Amino acid sequence: MAISIGQILPGKVVKITNFGAFVRLEEGTEGLVHISELSNSFVKKVEDVLSLDQEVQVKVISEENSKYAFSIKQALAKEEAKEEKFSDPFGENKNLDPSFEEKLSLFMKQSNEKLQQARARENKRNNKRKKQ
Repeated sequence: MAISIGQILPGKVVKITNFGAFVRLEEGTEGLVHISELSNSFVKKVEDVLSLDQEVQVKVISEENSKYAFSIKQALAKEEAKEEKFSDPFGENKNLDPSFEEKLSLFMKQSNEKLQQARARENKRNNKRKKQ
């Protein structure tokens, strides 16, 4: 069976390293799941997410010189992948998974508000000092 990029296939974890895990597909092909492709959340140790002989679904993300790179997080169903939904501190749009631009916009808004508050506090302090 030919393996093509984008396919989601079942596999078994055969080796765990500090940088990822090697997964063997049913037809015998092995590939690496880098630690950054294990989960949608931060992974400190591969062993926290995977164990030897664990059955997993992987997505083929690249192939170079018969060396395959797989991703577990990309193979997750859309619903599972959105378990860790973005929620802004104001409680708005809790069910959205915003793009980078939306996250940046929210960050800039919060940053400007905090900066204005800090300037207001500093102005109050300066006015009190001038009066004394």
